[in-house]
Amino acid sequence: MQLPKQHRHAELLLVTATIIAASGWIFSKEAIQHLPAFGFIGIRFLLAALCLLPFCYRDLCLIRPIVLLKAFSVGSVLGCALLLWIYAVSISETLGEGAFIMTLSQLFVPLFAWLLFTDKPTTAFWYSLPFAIIGLVLLSALGEWNQSSTQLWFLLAAIMLAIHFNLNSRYAQRVPVLLLTCIQLCSIGIIGLVISAYFEVWPDVIPSSTWRWVGLSIIVATSLRYAIQTKGQKGASAANAAVIMILEPIWVFIISIIWFAETMSLYKIIGCSLILLSILINRGMGQFVPLYLQKYKSRFMTKIR
Repeated sequence: MQLPKQHRHAELLLVTATIIAASGWIFSKEAIQHLPAFGFIGIRFLLAALCLLPFCYRDLCLIRPIVLLKAFSVGSVLGCALLLWIYAVSISETLGEGAFIMTLSQLFVPLFAWLLFTDKPTTAFWYSLPFAIIGLVLLSALGEWNQSSTQLWFLLAAIMLAIHFNLNSRYAQRVPVLLLTCIQLCSIGIIGLVISAYFEVWPDVIPSSTWRWVGLSIIVATSLRYAIQTKGQKGASAANAAVIMILEPIWVFIISIIWFAETMSLYKIIGCSLILLSILINRGMGQFVPLYLQKYKSRFMTKIR
């Protein structure tokens, strides 16, 4: 009976991680009210990398320069994804909607694995794709896409996250997890600060409350979130962990309604639901559909005979 308890504890940790991740959207939105968006990303992830550095310094001294360069380059792709994301957050009035669009990155992963490395998607992917497309059409306000251009930025961020996932799984497998996280957080921070220096103007005075939101983003939404998530993933089954992590956009939607009094029309709620359904199908529910079809086909052939 101890094993199920361990599984429940791990799954509870994962649920907690999704709530913290959703809260990170609110922290970020509040922080960039008085901070440049790209500069905020730079500060957040560079300081988070420095927090991890003491725990992986020895591994950093042993890593080969070419491996370090690959890890840094892959982290740069993640940095581009997060810069697109924070820009979308900065101009968005519907965070919940954006969170559902961002979950499409999980659906894009097999697509880009196919395009980049010729790894064919599973049958579940093809079953899930129509639901995602219909969901995006509904989210585009049935032809009013120009009135909600932030959706496009969230979509681009989701695409970049999918590309990063594929590159990360191919070129960064030999790097210890903690060191890889530190390197990639560092690359994100550097890219954010460099772009901010060139394109953004920093205010002369930044309220102290803004730095509290920055601190929450670094300590809670980044460091604590990934620590809890990693511990939870070690104790939970991969299938359950995957489904639990899909809770994040739901929490974002709920928290944004409470915090920002956001509203969403019925057809957009249906669109978000279809996107969520597509992710669930792609995560494994799709295997039941071909099995059912195969069973139906067998019965049909039996009747013919």
